[in-house]
Amino acid sequence: MFGLEMPPITPEFWAILGTLILLEGLLSADNALVLAVMVRHLKGDLQRKALAYGIGGAVVLRILGVLLASYILEYWWLRAFGAAYLAYLAISHFVKNKSAEDEADEKSEGRGFWATVVLLNLTDLAFSVDSILAGVALIPRGMPREQGLTIVVIGGIIGLILMRIAATVFLKLLNKYPAFDHVAYALVGWIAVKLGLETLEAAHEVFPAVPYWHMPTPVFWGGMAAIGIVGSFLATRTPAMSDEAAEAKADAVVHEIDETVADASDGRIDGR
Repeated sequence: MFGLEMPPITPEFWAILGTLILLEGLLSADNALVLAVMVRHLKGDLQRKALAYGIGGAVVLRILGVLLASYILEYWWLRAFGAAYLAYLAISHFVKNKSAEDEADEKSEGRGFWATVVLLNLTDLAFSVDSILAGVALIPRGMPREQGLTIVVIGGIIGLILMRIAATVFLKLLNKYPAFDHVAYALVGWIAVKLGLETLEAAHEVFPAVPYWHMPTPVFWGGMAAIGIVGSFLATRTPAMSDEAAEAKADAVVHEIDETVADASDGRIDGR
């Protein structure tokens, strides 16, 4: 059921993979930052223990998300839910107009250890759903499910790798230019439009009365390029901090994650 097949290596394949790397990098950096912020109110070793649960949850939920993607690719009505969720995600991001760090701080303030752990894993779930749905939405509708799932799996693996290996790079980017968060969610919003239109197309095949409009591939990728170029230009106009400060803040988060992973491998998650 979860058979994989490598899709043809075409320019569109590289465009999809490049977009996934960008989105996975930004979303994974946000995920790492949020996890670190949400444990700040805990005392001493409880911070490290809660963060370990959060990191473990991120890995498990990302794997489950990839399995869920298999069903989303197969059933058009599940893609409808995915399109609606991605649209909600993008709209709510701009309506709230809060950074992920500020929102995480507000949510976790005053919570006990286990309440924080539950909140961490709910946050992991949200980030996993975000990235997996974005991956599913980028798959061309006519692509065989096995090939589409292969791309989603590659994206999921990249997300897990980027959460550590490239976390410093993307965290530094978000620290210095926080508006890149807006660029990421604008891309997610445009991807939601694509997925929504494809869902209407699929629904029209089952229920001919359903109206639909086919978005040509060049239109979609032209929109992605326009958002990326214009958004990047606007995002980099006003740095929030210096390179040194942005790198130091990113290093602090990554160091905390590294320490947690090292403790877990030694059986010292609780600091003993």
